[in-house]
Order: sequence, then C-alpha cells, then structure tokens
Amino acid sequence: MFEKLAEQSLNALGWKLDNHWSLDIDQCVMIAAPHTSNWDALYARLALKAMGVNVRLTIKDSYMKFPFGPFVRAMGGIGIDRRPKAPGEPRPSMVQLMTDLFKTHPKLVMLVTPEATRAKQEKWKTGFYHVAVNAGVPIALAYMDYKNKKTGVGKIVYPTGDFEKDMAEIMAFYANINAKFPEKFSVDTRYHP
Repeated sequence: MFEKLAEQSLNALGWKLDNHWSLDIDQCVMIAAPHTSNWDALYARLALKAMGVNVRLTIKDSYMKFPFGPFVRAMGGIGIDRRPKAPGEPRPSMVQLMTDLFKTHPKLVMLVTPEATRAKQEKWKTGFYHVAVNAGVPIALAYMDYKNKKTGVGKIVYPTGDFEKDMAEIMAFYANINAKFPEKFSVDTRYHP
C-alpha cells in the first residue's frame, strides 16, 4: 500500500520512476547522487519506497540515544561507534565498521552519499567501494535527475576488485545525471574526464 502511495506521489509531482532494482538483492551499498539540495532526500525516499527498498543509514552512535534515537531508528539509522574497544587501541575505520554491519544484518541496503556535502566535490569519498568489496555485495546507483524528472535505481554494479575500472563505470553513469543545482555537482574527476 505504501509503495503504491509513494509511486502515486512521485507521479503527482511529475516524476517518473526508474526501477532497475533486483528483488533478489538482500544486501548492497547504495549510492544516492547527485546531492545538491534538500529536495533530493524527498525524491529518493519516495522512489525507494515505491520500489519496496528499505534503506538504512549509518550515523554517529550518540544520535541513537534519547531524544533523537526513536526518530533516527524510524528513518533507518544504524548507530556507528568509532571509539577504540580498549585504551590505547586505534579507532576502528568506518570502512571496517560498515563492512561488519553486513555480517550482522542479513538484509541490509546501506545508503551512502559519497559527495558528503551539497557543495561541489570533484573527489568523492570512496569508502563505499571498499565496503562493497570487503562485504562481497553489489553497489546500487540511485539518482535524482531533475532535468528529466526521473529518479530511482538506474544500475547495479558488481565490483570486480579493479578499483579504477569500477569507479570509471560508476562515474560514467552519474556523468549523465542532471542535479537540481548543476553548478554544485561533479562526478569524481579522478575517474572520469
């Protein structure tokens, strides 16, 4: 019921749904880009709900406590605690902690925004790729194309371990997507001219 309502809401707003999501995917890392406006979250959430995809987001563990905890959990938040396990030990990396989540969550679609900000970034954070490789999961390419009023999951990438090749494939996909504020969006120029 909620899926149909989400799709009808997208249609009422003049948006088309692009559904290349595979129902047999239980675990993946999902990129959401471009990220230049707060409106991106609305269209992405509607599209993912319409496709029946339950995404989760990682957030600092302290936000999982009262008063924010119930709201953050309802929005799909998973707390990440980067404190060392014992005094003198190094902090665990985000990549390792995110990879470990796939061991304890048999159904996990982890949403990431590798641009990390709504400002223009010509170098994306690439931890998402290493998480996917380490966890042995695919990378789903979610997007919001404002010019064509199209949103959804446009492609599923199965990492080969060839970082440069896989990143070039991901950047080639996003190079053709039109952000709400195009001047604030760039693919990672290290992997796409």
